[in-house]
Amino acid sequence: MRPPIRFFATAAKGIESIVAKELKGIDAQNIQPISGGVHFEGSMETLYRANLWLRTANRVLMPIAEFSCTTPQTLYDNVRQIRWHDWMGLEQTLAVDCNCRDSQINHSHYAALKIKDAIVDQFRDQTGRRPNVDVRSPDLRVNAYIVKDRCVLSLDTSGDRLHLRGYRRQAGEAPLRETLAAAIVELVEWDSEGMFIDPMCGSGTILIEAALKAMNYAPGLLRCRRTKGFGFQRWPGFDRKLWGKLVDEAKAQIREKIPGRLLGHDLSKNAIQIASQNAKEAGLEKQIRFSRGNVLNLTPRGNKGVIVCNPPYGERLGELDELKSLYKSFGDVLKQRCTGYTAYLFTGNLKLAKFIGLRTARRLILYNGPIECRLLKYELF
Repeated sequence: MRPPIRFFATAAKGIESIVAKELKGIDAQNIQPISGGVHFEGSMETLYRANLWLRTANRVLMPIAEFSCTTPQTLYDNVRQIRWHDWMGLEQTLAVDCNCRDSQINHSHYAALKIKDAIVDQFRDQTGRRPNVDVRSPDLRVNAYIVKDRCVLSLDTSGDRLHLRGYRRQAGEAPLRETLAAAIVELVEWDSEGMFIDPMCGSGTILIEAALKAMNYAPGLLRCRRTKGFGFQRWPGFDRKLWGKLVDEAKAQIREKIPGRLLGHDLSKNAIQIASQNAKEAGLEKQIRFSRGNVLNLTPRGNKGVIVCNPPYGERLGELDELKSLYKSFGDVLKQRCTGYTAYLFTGNLKLAKFIGLRTARRLILYNGPIECRLLKYELF
């Protein structure tokens, strides 16, 4: 039996435990969350499943070397010792990402250049030719993390970031990444049976991610429609038969119907058009109903479900004074018309959140890029 392979799923701060839970669901082994991601082990099949099924991770990396490096030359020499033709062909393209911290090598861009030089020089010495660099969409993306004079060199198995599902061709003014939206969906604990309402839906990302989860639709299936797919699909040792089997299994697990209802509203006609188009791109136009509407007119049916929204919080969409009345009025709507529901507000401005005027049942810290945010839970009795 082959020894397990080490992998690392990168994640935004605050959602590492969610990624760990997802990895447990695909039977990954030795799962160890840390700040910024989750270490795990498994086989190449585990790697394929991780890229296919993870909803909240940013990338899946596969470490291939770890070594001490105190100078650019020792970095270059160690990289030259790796058999790069095992991972890419001469006609394929290359890119290197590097992050240096607390090390004698302290210039990330220069370190990335040295790693790139070591790889292409090895090909030149062996074949007389050098592979090309493509920083935007390479066939092989190499990731280097240098901290305290030690380098962990990994292959990016995902290619494009995993939040790029492929369905969001258009976005609103301040869109959430799909992976962050999926984390919010996981945290609101919707049972797929009641209502799921986003009264300020923007480009519809939260609702689309909720529908994908409720349908047990592997997000990686959307990527399969794209020409390049995942990074590992362009490796010389890619197992097409195994990948095809896993894709077929994922397709067979899709639930065609959702017992609950997903509704999205927004005051902007353009936002509703964008959200509807994104849902259509994801094949979910029959699962989610979008309509133009003012959040202050929200009157949900029944008394069971969740209300989830990401209102503007003054960073990119408006000034604070203009938003205070919106938050206060929305809080009144929740109190007066949404009895029996559970509401979740995702915001990066706690001062504005106070104008909701309701006691929070739970506060969770999440990050929208560099912005520290809160997912606030309100139980409406």
